[in-house]
Amino acid sequence: MKMDDGEGGRDRLYRTIARRLLASFSGGQYQPGDRLPTERELAITYNVSRPTIREAIIALEVQGIVDVRVGSGAYLRGLPDATDEAQFNVTAFELTEARLLVEGEATALAASQITDAELETLARLIEEIAKENERNAGTEDADREFHLTIARATRNSALVSIIDTLWSLRAKSPESALLYAKARSANVKPVVDEHQAILDALLTRDPAIARAAMRAHLSAVLDSLLFATEERAIEAARIASASKRARYAKALG
Repeated sequence: MKMDDGEGGRDRLYRTIARRLLASFSGGQYQPGDRLPTERELAITYNVSRPTIREAIIALEVQGIVDVRVGSGAYLRGLPDATDEAQFNVTAFELTEARLLVEGEATALAASQITDAELETLARLIEEIAKENERNAGTEDADREFHLTIARATRNSALVSIIDTLWSLRAKSPESALLYAKARSANVKPVVDEHQAILDALLTRDPAIARAAMRAHLSAVLDSLLFATEERAIEAARIASASKRARYAKALG
């Protein structure tokens, strides 16, 4: 699952920051147990956005170099060897960006071909999503099946394979799995209203409306992942939920 950029390849910015942080650890700037500067301070120091710092810290956290404590901050667990290199996998942000691009177009294609039976299946799966949320078991099987049902409605096996692979990466990539676990601990769950908005869009059989609904949903997922890495994630998610629902309703209006 390791992703190499190759010589001369354009590196993702968060990877550059992770390597610079790793170099500062190896250079003795911090000692094991030291609390790292806040996300805001690191963003200023490295002149990057806070989401970029979050991705860099998560990349180091999954390698056991950094320990992130909710409500306290990030701490250096141990000094890496001078020869250690940061290892990178697909992050939850990268994955969701890819899903936004692919699933948005897949939903547009599905809108003109989806059957009444498949629409009924989506309605049933929305009920299952609500039940999974109530059980609070940390599973999102109904959510995955909802999206794969739409993929199958495209009648394009390549799209089904791509979307299935993107969902599988959520669990297979350590960075992605860690951030989704953080999201669940912050009580961030699949939003029923967002999925209902997608179904309502598909019922119109209009590709443009369907595309907008799916893209709005996955944009909201990106927002939720950002909230999950904030110290006050739960409060932020609650405050944002009302405005999100209004945004999706507007997208369908």
